[in-house]
Amino acid sequence: MANKIRVALLRGGKSGEREVSLAGGREVARALDPARYEVTTYDPATDLARLAQDAGRIDVAFILLHGPLGEDGTVQGFLELLGIPYQGSGVLGSALAMDKDLAKQLYRAAGLTVPDAVVLRRGEPVHPGDLFARLGRPVVIKPVGQGSSLGMSMPADEPALATGLAAAFNFGRVVMVEEFVRGREITVGVLGNDELLALPLVEIIPGEAFSFFDYQAKYTPGASREVCPADFDQETGARAQAAAMAAHRALRLRGYSRTDMIVREKDLFVLETNTIPGMTPTSLLPQAAAVHGLPFPRLLDRLLELALEGKEIR
Repeated sequence: MANKIRVALLRGGKSGEREVSLAGGREVARALDPARYEVTTYDPATDLARLAQDAGRIDVAFILLHGPLGEDGTVQGFLELLGIPYQGSGVLGSALAMDKDLAKQLYRAAGLTVPDAVVLRRGEPVHPGDLFARLGRPVVIKPVGQGSSLGMSMPADEPALATGLAAAFNFGRVVMVEEFVRGREITVGVLGNDELLALPLVEIIPGEAFSFFDYQAKYTPGASREVCPADFDQETGARAQAAAMAAHRALRLRGYSRTDMIVREKDLFVLETNTIPGMTPTSLLPQAAAVHGLPFPRLLDRLLELALEGKEIR
């Protein structure tokens, strides 16, 4: 048979989502067909020099990094300099999606509905009464440049607001305080470069111990229930899929993405878009891909095909 495709699997990194990345990396390495791929793993926390040294022997990179220095365009730019193709979005799209404030502005420009929000910078005066008057109670606090709900809280009074802001500012100098939209939380995956495919909806139902889908609700086994395909009428499903594709295009993404939303009666609110979604067989996007007919190994094949689209293997 033809030579194997030489894959550099990037996992680990330095962000607060390092352990999630390592777990996903193990699943991807296990699922990639050894008859088709030759996989070498690299941890950007320690292996960037080795990755650069090996660049001429690498056909494609599979990035399994989450959060800052992995999902924000940083590693993507490094791979661009090395001339290594990679799955997923480029430098610009990755950076835009990682910045929740800029992403929200682009969603609005694309005609999508988003929750109201106020952006605060470290050191600026905070007026709790004005925030609650504008956004209602509770509010959602989230660092502008983090993923996996790190630093996120949902305060309903002034002491909890102060505590939540202090925690969020530990993750960066810019924090978003957002209107809490009560409804059903869904996520919609998208695959493709120029031609896009929207995957079936997944509904996320946090356990009773969790007020929202925070880090513990995401990664504690059994803490949340995920339903795919989600039980919505055909019109709502089609609107959610169209919104996911519109968000993907608005942020200049490629390869794949997963957009989180809230459905409140007939209204659909876009929350944020993940450019490197969780990648284990039971993660949200792989679940939806499997329902569509792409089991986990075939999904990985497809992502690498999209990464290499229009490129020659050296």
